[in-house]
Amino acid sequence: MHILQEEIGLPIFSATPVKDGDDTHVIFAIGPLPPGFGMTLGNSLRRVLLSSLPGAAVASVRIKGVQHEYATIKGVRDSVVDICLNLKQLKLRKFNKDTETITLSGKGPKTLTAKDLKVSSDIEILDPEVEIVTLEKGGEIEMEITIEKGVGYVPAGDRNRKHNEPGLIHIDAVFSPVEKVRFEVEAARVGQQTNLEKLILDVQTNGSLKAEEAVQFAAQLLKSYFEYFGSADKVVEGDFIADFSRAGAAGPVGDSDSAPVKESYTPIEILNFSPRTLNALINAGVGSIEQLTRCTESALSNFRGFGAKALDEVKQTLADRGLKLADENDDDTMMLG
Repeated sequence: MHILQEEIGLPIFSATPVKDGDDTHVIFAIGPLPPGFGMTLGNSLRRVLLSSLPGAAVASVRIKGVQHEYATIKGVRDSVVDICLNLKQLKLRKFNKDTETITLSGKGPKTLTAKDLKVSSDIEILDPEVEIVTLEKGGEIEMEITIEKGVGYVPAGDRNRKHNEPGLIHIDAVFSPVEKVRFEVEAARVGQQTNLEKLILDVQTNGSLKAEEAVQFAAQLLKSYFEYFGSADKVVEGDFIADFSRAGAAGPVGDSDSAPVKESYTPIEILNFSPRTLNALINAGVGSIEQLTRCTESALSNFRGFGAKALDEVKQTLADRGLKLADENDDDTMMLG
């Protein structure tokens, strides 16, 4: 930390829910901080919170009898554009990263909401009262909705250029589980030090993860990048690229007949784990794919907050890329405290 903290003491961190029992909208405060650090920390966290946290969103929809988004449907009060806008408002939690198709159908007169969606156990509807479409008497509708897991914002135009299929309507996908981030820097003082700062960070999520988990995820992600500047072993050009065939393929370490070989470092974030699983791994010191493939099942199970569902997610994700965890009797397994 800054040498000034020796004089003013360590900063105090607090997290206060806006409403009692609501862990999705929390105001965080940290201070006192040295001059300029409030803006530095606040801006960095805000950018990561809004752009780099994984989440689930509607990516496309296919409606029976409809060829494009500017069509209207007989007996349906909403236009196709309105239906797409309503689908963008869905709040979802998806546990697996694979693309999944859910369905919605009904006959009028009726208003179909998110609770009428037919979903698997892999998807959780967080706001079942969101209205999707209103059917008049005699009206009916059948639609297939594609749910994807991703990061940030992906406009419909990007998908349309890659997958231009008749009848498939692409939707702007807002994957970020963070709905709002606002920060301000207040003046603070300790004794005669009157130029100190206090950072106030207001974070609100859609419910797919807690606000505190979102901030922790963002902080760990920033930490994984900042560590490159303080690391003695810098990543050479090309090693940062996700070459999965190389991950976990390092030979034995400590051969006295050869010079030390620098271990590749492929950031674990590119595996697109769920926030809970990724947090548990990073908090346990597993920051790269190479480190992960040196862990055994029993070692992972001992990590705090790492359960059976997280273990299955890790094993499946590695298997999809031709990788696996270390064997229990492997001498080169990773020992973590």
